Amino acid sequence: MINTIIFDLGAVLIDWNPHYMYRTLFADEEEMKHFLATICTSEWNEEQDAGRSLAEGTEILVKEFPEHEANIRAFYSRWEEMLGEALWDTVQIFKELKDSGKYNIYALTNWSAETFPVAVSRFEFLNWFDGVVVSGAEKMRKPAPAFYQLLLDRHNIKADEAVFIDDNYRNILAAEQLGIKSIHFTSAELLREKLVEMGVL
Repeated sequence: MINTIIFDLGAVLIDWNPHYMYRTLFADEEEMKHFLATICTSEWNEEQDAGRSLAEGTEILVKEFPEHEANIRAFYSRWEEMLGEALWDTVQIFKELKDSGKYNIYALTNWSAETFPVAVSRFEFLNWFDGVVVSGAEKMRKPAPAFYQLLLDRHNIKADEAVFIDDNYRNILAAEQLGIKSIHFTSAELLREKLVEMGVL
């Protein structure tokens, strides 16, 4: 019987995209995409999500690509401009689950501990969770099994009584390996359908 819902945050409940900020720095869209694919990459950003300081991550890249220093430093100095709106259709599903009173609801997120407070100050619904586990604060991130286990242990969650929702398929596979029923998020509409199928909504 499902009694726990675990949400990812980015691209599920909150829109975050470096393009929003970098479009103000690059006149050419392809040049911007190349910069983000080869210099300020997702893999580099994930190291900050895993606990490396923003300052250290920035200096590593500046040393490697000094000709791009200004654009590299902009990544975190203007990070808030990458934060879009809440994905309100998904937030509505979250609210319905919360209001039902049937579930404990948690967030398990890959997010820098230094930037997460910015999101908390902007999005009131982040205070609705019964608990939030932030990768940067724990010095580990999805899809590491230990990160999921930390959430389960900290909040006394049984894997077979939980549903995990994430937009990244590698994170879904990792959760399923631990026996957590999972939904690969692609849209709020399909999420609602899956939750209804499972008898959760």
